[in-house]
Amino acid sequence: MTRILPIKYQAKLPTDRLIRAEAPSAEAIEMDVLFVGAGPAGLAGAIELAKLAKADPTLGDLQIGVLEKAGSLGEHCLSGAVVNPRAFRELFPDVPVAELPFRQPVGGEAVYLLTEGGSFRIPTPPTMQNHGHHVASLCEMVRWMGGKAEELGVNIFAGFPADALLVDGDRVIGVLTTPSGLDREGNPGEGYAEPTDLTAKVTVLTEGTRGPLAQAWREWRGVGSPNPQIFALGVKEVWNVKKPLDRIIHTLGWPLPRDAFGGTFIYPMGASQIAVGLVVGLDAKDAGTDVHEMLQRLKLHPLVRPYLEGGELVEWGAKTIPEGGYYSLPDRFSGAGLIMAGDTLGTVEVASLKGIHYAMQSGMFAARAIAQALKSGDTGPESLNGYDAMLRGSYVASDLRRRRNMRLAFKHGFFLGGAESVLMTLTNGAFPGRQIRIEPDANEERTIRARTAFVPDNTLTFSKVDAVFKSGNATRDTIPTHLVVGRDVSAEVAEFYSHLCPAGVYERVGDELRVNPPNCVDCKATDVLGPRWTPREGGSGPKYRVM
Repeated sequence: MTRILPIKYQAKLPTDRLIRAEAPSAEAIEMDVLFVGAGPAGLAGAIELAKLAKADPTLGDLQIGVLEKAGSLGEHCLSGAVVNPRAFRELFPDVPVAELPFRQPVGGEAVYLLTEGGSFRIPTPPTMQNHGHHVASLCEMVRWMGGKAEELGVNIFAGFPADALLVDGDRVIGVLTTPSGLDREGNPGEGYAEPTDLTAKVTVLTEGTRGPLAQAWREWRGVGSPNPQIFALGVKEVWNVKKPLDRIIHTLGWPLPRDAFGGTFIYPMGASQIAVGLVVGLDAKDAGTDVHEMLQRLKLHPLVRPYLEGGELVEWGAKTIPEGGYYSLPDRFSGAGLIMAGDTLGTVEVASLKGIHYAMQSGMFAARAIAQALKSGDTGPESLNGYDAMLRGSYVASDLRRRRNMRLAFKHGFFLGGAESVLMTLTNGAFPGRQIRIEPDANEERTIRARTAFVPDNTLTFSKVDAVFKSGNATRDTIPTHLVVGRDVSAEVAEFYSHLCPAGVYERVGDELRVNPPNCVDCKATDVLGPRWTPREGGSGPKYRVM
């Protein structure tokens, strides 16, 4: 039986490209605070900081910027999403819940254990109960928050990915954006635009999952964590449907093998639209694990198919999710001139399937710590360390701590992990009385198994090429590659990458690996287990509207 160890074939992070000890150009745009990434954490932080500045004249007229790599806000944002409104209520206390950017309140819920041909309803685990929460589109939430930020005077720079951190000694002093208009060889072509320097007293990395700048900064500054971060890949579709759904549904079991962690969700998004998705841990033992294909098979299941028949696929997307939890949080969240927040830190609580309100809260804490540091005139590591104290003393950290071993228990298998997670729930995380230690996903050996090819019917099920079209991806074909592939990729590893990537970026052609960079939807699955993802031209990638 052939086995693959992904780390053997993975290229190293190009830290020398991502950390630049360079003086900013004379034309650099000067900001007081710069958020890198316009997701929930970045926008919540920018809004909170702008509000603090308006309430406290001693802060002066702060120049707050938010960089976003997508062409417009929300186009790269994807989540389930069932949202705990706690952080929204704190950030927007004068906005009634009915006017917040949610689709509908959760009206009911059900959890099923699936077999290939059947389903069994099981009690909803306490961690997965969603009374008082709301179904939403993350794209719509981000666009709404962006509007609120601009009303407060925040500068939104959409279409400007951050290519590197600018540093002076051990201090981060800003970022360099990516150039645009390069040809396949990386030379200036038609429409070329040079990169831009932006400086800031504090740079906040809210890049989302697998942020390359945060990875590089942690490697540069030697910032570890008790456990490595581990990840899952989620693939999601939104459908216009004829049969309304009156509750949220989660399932366990099929189509996942028993040695893979994950589950599915089906959420109503109004009377005529639903979201259906599948999340699978990237520590799955089968080298042929294909999350996109699993989602296609799921849609044919007797529990799911009736909701989709006669409907139309509106949108498709994919994204990685940090799942390590409490023990995978970095040893420190900040440094000289820098703070990390949201999914960049890994503030997802897997047992409750929640991350959005934790990300927002971390951004708000970042804003409060920055305000204090700016007032003191010191944005060094000791001053910004107030952020670490706020976050570690908050409900965000306490929630993660209560479920600190739940995801890790499933390293022991589905049934044993399930039993252990029940004991962890009953003891508020005290069981088993120790930290479960884990390896990075890329250090987990994979087995090549025989598999049956899946043929889509183009009505309910679709190929990866068709799925990428539904993501709105319009990346130009002549863009240079942003993917760093390791050496000596064998035919078996090429096959592994072809299944791992949900967007058809990697293909096995004979015994060779073919790479199609324009297909990439920035899910970053292969950044976890294979070719590295690096920032590319602004506006490239997906253009989600309702994800």
